[in-house]
Amino acid sequence: MLSEFATEQVVRGGVAGAGLLLLAMMIGHALGDYPLQGHFLATVKNRHADISGFFGGGPGPKGMWIHALTAHALVQAGIVWLITGSAVLVIAELVLHWVIDYVRCEEWISFTLDQALHVGCKMIYAVALVAGLL
Repeated sequence: MLSEFATEQVVRGGVAGAGLLLLAMMIGHALGDYPLQGHFLATVKNRHADISGFFGGGPGPKGMWIHALTAHALVQAGIVWLITGSAVLVIAELVLHWVIDYVRCEEWISFTLDQALHVGCKMIYAVALVAGLL
C-alpha cells in the first residue's frame, strides 16, 4: 500500500509527480547518508577500515562490517518506505543500497559513481510508481 504522499504523486502523474517523489527521496537519501549514518557506521561498514578506535584499540567483533553495512542499508530502506509505502521498493533499496555501498568500500567505484547510482535508483523508483508499475 502506497503512502498518502506517494498516492498523491501517482495521481498527479507525469514529470511533476515523479519529480516530487524524487525530491522527497533525495532529501531522505541525504539524511540517511550523512547525519543518520554517522561516523561509526560510515567507518565500520567498510571491511577494510581500521575500526580499533571504536573498540578500545582492539580489533572489534569479527564481521562487524556486515552488521554496520546492513544497518545503514536498513536506514535507507526505511526512509524509502516512509516516503513511498512500497514494500517492493523497500526490498529493492535494501539490496541495492547494500551492494552499491559494498562495491564503493571495495573501491571498485568512486564516491561520485556511488552517489550517482543511488540517485539513479531513486529516479527509477519514482518513475515506476508514477507509471503504475508498482
